[in-house]
Amino acid sequence: MYKKTGLVLLSLLIGSASFAQKKDKAIFKEYKPGYYQNSILKDIRNIDNKLDKKENEKIFFMDQSKMKLPNKLSYYKKTWANPSISQGNTGSCWCFSTTSMYESEIFRITGKKVKLSEMYTVYNEFVEKAKGFVNSRGTTIFEQGSEANAVTRSYKKNGFVPASKYTGLKDGRRFHTHKKMYHEMKAYLKKVKENNAWNEDEVVATIKAIMNHYIGVPPTKFTVDGKEYTPKSFMTDYCKINPDDYVEVLSVKSEPYWKQVSYKVPDNWWNSKEYYNLPLDIFMKVLKKAIKNGYTMSIGGDVSEAGFLRTTNVALVPTFDIPSKYIDENARVFRFANGSTTDDHGMHLMGYYKDKDGKDWYLIKDSSSGSRNNDEAAPEFGYYFFSSDYIKLKMMGFTVHKDALKKYLKKFKN
Repeated sequence: MYKKTGLVLLSLLIGSASFAQKKDKAIFKEYKPGYYQNSILKDIRNIDNKLDKKENEKIFFMDQSKMKLPNKLSYYKKTWANPSISQGNTGSCWCFSTTSMYESEIFRITGKKVKLSEMYTVYNEFVEKAKGFVNSRGTTIFEQGSEANAVTRSYKKNGFVPASKYTGLKDGRRFHTHKKMYHEMKAYLKKVKENNAWNEDEVVATIKAIMNHYIGVPPTKFTVDGKEYTPKSFMTDYCKINPDDYVEVLSVKSEPYWKQVSYKVPDNWWNSKEYYNLPLDIFMKVLKKAIKNGYTMSIGGDVSEAGFLRTTNVALVPTFDIPSKYIDENARVFRFANGSTTDDHGMHLMGYYKDKDGKDWYLIKDSSSGSRNNDEAAPEFGYYFFSSDYIKLKMMGFTVHKDALKKYLKKFKN
């Protein structure tokens, strides 16, 4: 009996050791000004009267200094995408990431390399938010953020235009800034609500007038390759994009799986209920198969984590957060429910790599300042490198062509 018990204990110890994960270390790093302060703010300083300044502080981070990290573009099998560009001083990551995905889709479908205007979609989204504000009598949110499917919704209604036909940049600026424009629109809508002045036509006209002043008037017709297009005909005839072919994929245990549900975050301001909610294992399987088969995704979730370093541009889940083997649906929804996972940021997932230990990594094209704190001449400038664990725990959903999950769509009931 004693010998048998000893063997069992030894077996358990060996088994535990085989699943052990080396403990990660953490450090406090002093905050240093980066690309946002040194490039973007210098460009827009004459536009924004007061600029946010971050006092020097020490921030808690995972220590990645002695790790061998796959943070080189050359490691990854990439789909085609336009070079990474900055969203400047705006809250429009949802648009930059999803626009980039659609540009990759245009190339996948037609072979054409097209750069689309993010600001055309941002302009139209602010118009929709103003209408929503009027129709809800001031209860819907009027902020700069939105969701990826707002881009698809806007494309259905308004089409899209080449970036060269509508930049949204005036007075020789390099970077977008919407701070003053947004505050002016917000102040106007506050007065509308205070005065109970719910005239939709008047409100929309005023919101457009404000935007026209700051970012210009969007075109209704333009010429490409010697032919005249409207935004809709350019989308359908030249770029061959059908917005109905794109779906939103979510994985939240708090909502029923295999149903289309609402994503309960502030940026889903119009309460879209078109998200296909998948179990986490299927969610990860679809994502991996899609990128390996040539599709890209606009992906969104939490980027304010100790394992997400802007010095290495690598996103990992440290053991002091949760060991890899315990990352599951419960760990994911626990963080979403208690607010430690938030809907921070939208990015473009457009590459894949499997390292020598068999771990999956994903290449992320980004428009924020955080991915631009390294050498501007380096190929990695404007990109992140996400471990599959990080996506599994912290990325809540993605937009992709419906063919990437065709067999699973049959299981959903409308």
